[in-house]
Amino acid sequence: MDNVVRYVDETFIYIIVLCLVLLVLITATMIYFAIRFRRSRNPVPSDIRGNLKVELVWMIVPTIIALSMFYFGWESFLGLRSVPPNALNIDVHAMQYSYIFIYPNKKESEGLLIVPLGKPIKVNLTSLDVLHGFYIPAFRIKEDAVPKMKTYTWFNADKLGDYHIFCTQYCGVGHADMNAILRIVPESEYQKWLEKKTKY
Repeated sequence: MDNVVRYVDETFIYIIVLCLVLLVLITATMIYFAIRFRRSRNPVPSDIRGNLKVELVWMIVPTIIALSMFYFGWESFLGLRSVPPNALNIDVHAMQYSYIFIYPNKKESEGLLIVPLGKPIKVNLTSLDVLHGFYIPAFRIKEDAVPKMKTYTWFNADKLGDYHIFCTQYCGVGHADMNAILRIVPESEYQKWLEKKTKY
């Protein structure tokens, strides 16, 4: 899956649209039943127990709906876990209250993740102290950084610009300040920065 963002968005849109359709259908059915079977028109309540067709519909339709949501969610999940073989690996050490980014040549930056345009980026996460949550909303990725444990996520750096990185796990009194920037730059600019000894 090249564009994980699209798959995640499509899953959410599918679920929201499906819920809205169900809301309208259920509300319309309730209104119809309230009018059609009101006491003045239907003094003796109708009994539908033992109606095989109604019971089958009641079982099959929700099962199909649940399985369809599972299918879209599973496809998105597989995309989020299937890292392209040509991905650029960057190690991320989360700590109170910042992120340290370590590049393939061992260069480090703090609070600023710089990556080249057009490359899939694999983020290898760990925590140096407590539980943290690495979250880039623009690319729909969120993964926990756990002490003494390696986790990962990835995204496709397909748009130039700066994007916010947040911590989504309450990690202490400075949690609200644990922010970083993802900066996507042209390949040539990335290589020049990578070779410099000074920070960006």
